[in-house]
Amino acid sequence: MSHLIGRGARLVERRGRGQQFYEEYAYVLDYLLHGKPGSRPRYRRGAIVQMVGETYFTLLEASVRRGVVLKTYDRIYVGKNLRKEITYILGRIGYDELTSNAKMELANVVERIIQNREEFFVNFFNTAQPVTPRMHALELIPGIGKKYMWQIVNEREKRPFTSFKDLQERVNIPNPAKLLAKRVVEELMGKSKYRLFTRPS
Repeated sequence: MSHLIGRGARLVERRGRGQQFYEEYAYVLDYLLHGKPGSRPRYRRGAIVQMVGETYFTLLEASVRRGVVLKTYDRIYVGKNLRKEITYILGRIGYDELTSNAKMELANVVERIIQNREEFFVNFFNTAQPVTPRMHALELIPGIGKKYMWQIVNEREKRPFTSFKDLQERVNIPNPAKLLAKRVVEELMGKSKYRLFTRPS
């Protein structure tokens, strides 16, 4: 699988397993007050939370501090320093390990993250390049075929896009944040050969 992680003003291809990707913040997908039924003993010690990372959309599971109650869309610190809401990260999880509620909320939470990081994702539309001689990275976004791809490329050559609204007005594509969220979810589900926005397995 090819890994193309957006960083700064360009897409950087990551090869090999030496590269480490860490999340500083994550958004809550599901809060399980009594842990996960039928899971390993460590999960039965208290509440756990399933989250999606803010930078690489890493799916994580963590133990919640006693007395802390979390809700969907809460943004919490998951970095290496003192964490207020969680005690420790139980580990990275796959899409199939998400609860039904977490799966149901995933696309909406990812869309919220994308909206909050609008500048970064607008920059993707300004800088995305072909991933193969026949496939452009823009075409990997659901709803963007060759017609929209060429419109985007031609418009950005005139001047860079400045916002999702600017992109919509000049190219007339539907909600860019929603389209990008669909792409992220596809990557998390393992449905694509290429990774534009999510961390390698």
